[in-house]
Amino acid sequence: MGAKLRVYKRRIRSVTATKKITKAMEMIAASRIVKAQRQVAASTPYASELTRAVTAVATGSNTKHALTTEAENPTRAAVLLITSDRGLAGGYSSNAIKAAEQLTERLKAEGKEVDSYIVGRKGVSYYGFRERKVTESWTGFTDSPTYADAKAVAGPLIAAVQQDTAEGGVDELHIVYTEFVSMMTQTPVDDRLLPLSLEKTAEEAQASSKGEILPLFDFEPSAEDVLDALLPRYVESRIYNALLQAAASKHAATRRAMKSATDNAEELIKSLSRLANAARQAEITQEISEIVGGASALADATAGSD
Repeated sequence: MGAKLRVYKRRIRSVTATKKITKAMEMIAASRIVKAQRQVAASTPYASELTRAVTAVATGSNTKHALTTEAENPTRAAVLLITSDRGLAGGYSSNAIKAAEQLTERLKAEGKEVDSYIVGRKGVSYYGFRERKVTESWTGFTDSPTYADAKAVAGPLIAAVQQDTAEGGVDELHIVYTEFVSMMTQTPVDDRLLPLSLEKTAEEAQASSKGEILPLFDFEPSAEDVLDALLPRYVESRIYNALLQAAASKHAATRRAMKSATDNAEELIKSLSRLANAARQAEITQEISEIVGGASALADATAGSD
């Protein structure tokens, strides 16, 4: 019985140590969420104004630009998947991967070949384990991305869009990331970045500008040159915003997972404590029974000798 009590006490100490770790990780994630939310809020005005500028240039001119004109028969698409470098975030990365899988299947059903670009070690590991081709990948910055990271990711994607499909380029650029809705809700979304859907982009710009009319521009030297300069910045800003959204979502998912682990540890400690108390009471009862039995045997032996 004493051995069982020692086992319970050892398990209680182990679970208590784990609870301290999960509680600390919960607090760290909670502090990082605030910073990530501020970064998302700070990047939104720039992305919104850049979207308005791109929309105004694209709709205010008759220039057919490679990044705003859809191919007649698109045959190749690039999908950028944003996951996490680390685990302990519940189903955060797996949900994003699932959304990317669904998008890939949909694009393949449309007769398009898909090139996969991955951000985050979780996505890279998933594709590597299944021996799937990854055109390019980036890791090491998903917890706290910077604009330089977004620019590094956007560079090869923009180059692929500008390149002819016969030479390995793509006709479309899609992105899959986890949108931060609230502390309790993070939703995987997929969006087509290029070529721009001018109607949809115009509606978004109009909504973000609260009904203001898009400004008129004079293009110098030409609308095409302006688009050449604006659209890469547009892609970079959208990818940066997606990276920030994904980082905030990851920290929220980690906080929720660690809180659940901490709560489960508390319940397990209570359960083990009850079992330890029962084992200790049983041990005491057995010792008392042994003492009483020994005393009774000794009394019987003494009476028999008399």
